[in-house]
Amino acid sequence: MVSGGFRLDFLLETARLARSTYYYQLKQLDGVDKDKEIKTEIQAIYNEHKGNYGYRRIHLELRNRGFVVNHKKVQRLMKVLGLTARIRRKRKYSSYQGEIGKKAENLIQRQFEATKPMEKCYTDVTEFAIPNSTQKLYLSPVLDGFNSEISPIIFQLHQT
Repeated sequence: MVSGGFRLDFLLETARLARSTYYYQLKQLDGVDKDKEIKTEIQAIYNEHKGNYGYRRIHLELRNRGFVVNHKKVQRLMKVLGLTARIRRKRKYSSYQGEIGKKAENLIQRQFEATKPMEKCYTDVTEFAIPNSTQKLYLSPVLDGFNSEISPIIFQLHQT
């Protein structure tokens, strides 16, 4: 008789289990946990690093502490212990730094044609790295909106 007043033969037949499987599992429950030391070390490493370490880093830390254990076993034991690494979400890169400096007023309002020379001028800055040097050279051509001529071209070592 097993718990509940049922015979073992009846329960095994109902569950479709072999008698040897039942006794094997019963023996496993009474057995000594051979991975107890590794489990406690894994738990300690996991807690030290506040859940940020996954099985790869924990495996390396175990090796540094003198434990010879396969990474797959570490992964398996972490699963048994219910330990999962906290996954950090990747953030999309944004170069926006907020409101820095003054924003130029839009005086042109997309009306690029001018009625007289030097009435509307446009410029842009291009940066060139000087080979074998840490300095940079800045090119700033000025375009006249009246006849689309490039007026003085300015090369400087500073952007301003």
